[in-house]
Amino acid sequence: MIKIRNLKKYFGSKHILRGVNLDIKDGEVTTIIGGSGTGKSTLIKCIIRLLEPDGGEILVNGKDITHIKKAVELADLRRSFGYLFQEGALFDSLTVGENVTFGLKYLTDVPKADYAKIAKEKLALVGLKDIENLKPSELSGGMKKRVSLARVLATSPKVILYDEPTSGLDPIMSEIISELIVNLKHKLGVTSVVITHDMKSAFEISDTMAMLYEGKVKLAASTAEFKKTDNPYVKQFIEGSSKGPIQMQIRS
Repeated sequence: MIKIRNLKKYFGSKHILRGVNLDIKDGEVTTIIGGSGTGKSTLIKCIIRLLEPDGGEILVNGKDITHIKKAVELADLRRSFGYLFQEGALFDSLTVGENVTFGLKYLTDVPKADYAKIAKEKLALVGLKDIENLKPSELSGGMKKRVSLARVLATSPKVILYDEPTSGLDPIMSEIISELIVNLKHKLGVTSVVITHDMKSAFEISDTMAMLYEGKVKLAASTAEFKKTDNPYVKQFIEGSSKGPIQMQIRS
């Protein structure tokens, strides 16, 4: 579905993406790992065109989306994507139900009369019931994450981009979120791109894994190949070792 070729992104003199090549297969979960500042979030923001690439191609169903300029065409592109932000990004002033259906007004032609039904259905998909009238402040961190995911699902995206979906969650809730990602793949057939530092979750959910380092993909392979690779960068990151080619800067 998505082919990324020699993708580049700069912020002033800082080169974040230095020629990324990656294939994201239809209906699979592709997980992108790598240290902080290696360009993972930048990459998925380029895919959805929240950021403008500075070079290379992003082919979605064969069409290069890096040259889309018109607002109408960008809106059409983004309708096929859902983005789960790292912090959830719920609106505190709205109820849970209103949060879930927020995007329907702007991204779909769904009648307002159907909003309540859709909110109930999507919340049930993520394991939440009868909370439509609560406010985000009344929810736990794990519940907020699931409400945010229900909001993504409300517009029926073909691709879901997850930015650190298990960040800040306890181990049990992290496992629940990981199971949700896999279940949604099977139930809805969605393509998923997941950024994570959580290696346990990555190995559980992924069909394909890719590691970014210094703005390039060091390895993209099946989960089974990732586990047995001899690539020194990947091995060091997976093992969480301080010894290896990845050098960490420690400031006193």
